[in-house]
Amino acid sequence: MRSPAETAALEQQGGGPPRTGHGRRVVAALAVTQTIGYGVLYYAFSVFLAPMARDLHATNAEIAAALTLSILIAALCAPLVGRLLDTRGGRALMTTGSVLGAAAVLAWSRVESLPQLYAVFALVGVACSMVLYEAAFAVIVSLYAGNERGRANGLLALTIVAGFASSIFLPLTGLLVDRYGWRTALVILALVYGIAAIPLHALVLRRRARTARTQASAAARERAAIVKAATRARPFWLLVIAFTANGGAVATVAVLLITYLIHLGHPPVLAATLAGLLGVLSVTGRLITTGLQTRLPAALIAAAIFALQGVAVLLLPLIGRGVVGAIGAVLLFGLGFGIASITLPHLLVGRYGTTAYASLAGRIAIFSVADKALAPLGAVALAQAVGYGWVMSAVAAACGVAAFALVAYHHLGFRQASNQEGLS
Repeated sequence: MRSPAETAALEQQGGGPPRTGHGRRVVAALAVTQTIGYGVLYYAFSVFLAPMARDLHATNAEIAAALTLSILIAALCAPLVGRLLDTRGGRALMTTGSVLGAAAVLAWSRVESLPQLYAVFALVGVACSMVLYEAAFAVIVSLYAGNERGRANGLLALTIVAGFASSIFLPLTGLLVDRYGWRTALVILALVYGIAAIPLHALVLRRRARTARTQASAAARERAAIVKAATRARPFWLLVIAFTANGGAVATVAVLLITYLIHLGHPPVLAATLAGLLGVLSVTGRLITTGLQTRLPAALIAAAIFALQGVAVLLLPLIGRGVVGAIGAVLLFGLGFGIASITLPHLLVGRYGTTAYASLAGRIAIFSVADKALAPLGAVALAQAVGYGWVMSAVAAACGVAAFALVAYHHLGFRQASNQEGLS
C-alpha cells in the first residue's frame, strides 16, 4: 500500500506512472531547456567578461564576482526550491524560472554599472535554482517514481545532451559578440532561451493534480518526517561531505586547468584543447557509471572514480610537462567530471525514496553549489601565495575526502541492512 506522499506524487504526475511516450517527451523537453539554460545562464558569461570589463570600466575580477554571486544565490535558494518541487511539482516553478531567467538576461544587456550587474546576477541566481539540473532532476525522479531503470535512463539522457551546452554556446556566443556586440548578443540569447524554455516547461510538464486537503497534509507530514530523520543521521551528512568536496575539486580544476597547463609549459592552444576534453569525457564517465550501477553499488563506483581523480591531480605536476603525460592526467580526471550529477539522485532515492527527494537534494545543494562558487576563488588565492603545487595537493585531498565519505556511506548502509536481516 502506498503512503500518502507516494500517492500524492503519482497524482502530481497525472494519477500514475508515466506512459512511455510522455516520459520521453518530458526528458527530451528538459534536455533542450537544460542545454540552452546552462549555455545562456552560465557558460556564456566567460565570453562576455572582457567586453563588459571594458565598457563598464571594471576589472575582470570585479566582473567575475557577478557570476560567483549568482551561484551563491542559487545555493541559498536550493532548500526552498526543493520543498516547492516536492509539494507542488515542477511545471509552475520551472515556467516561472524561465520567465525570470529570460527577463534577467535582457536586463543584463542594459547594465551600465557594477551595482546594476550584481543586482541582475542575483536574479539570474534565483532563476538558475528554479530551472537548472536540481529542478530538472527532481521532475524526472518524481516522474519515474518506482521505475528505477526509467529514472536512470532519463537522467543519463538529460545529462548527456546538456553536457554539450558549453560546446554549443561558447562558440555561438563568441560569434554573436563578434558580429553584433555583447549587448545585442545578450538580447538574442535571452530570446532564444525564453522562446524555447517557457513553452516547453509550461506545456510538456504536467499540471499538478488537486489532492484532498487531508491527503496533502498527510503527505506534507511524511515529507517533513523523512527530512528530519535524514538530516539527523550520519549517512546524509556523509553525502553532503562527499559531493561538496568533489564539487569544489571539479570546479577548481575547471577554472584553473588552462592556466596551470600553460604554467607547465604547454602552448595556450594545446592547453585549451586539453581542457575542452573535460566536457566530452564527462559524457563518457556518465555512460560508464550508469552501466556499472546495474552490477555494483553506486557509492563504491563513485568513490573509486573520485579516488582516481585525486591520483590524476597528484600526477599532473609530475608527468604533466610532457604532452602525453598531460593528456593522460586530464583523461583520468575527466572521466569523473560529470558523475556526481547522476550518482547523487541514485543514492538519495535508494536510501530515502522519492517522497522528499527534492527537499533533501536542496539541503545538499546549499553546501555543494556554494563550494563550487567559492573553491576556485580560494584556489586562485592559494596559487598566488604558495604556488600551483599546493593547489593540486588540496584538490587531490578533496577528492580523497569525497571518496572516503562515500565508502563510509556504503559501509553504513551495508551494516544497517545486515542488522535488519539479523532481526528478521
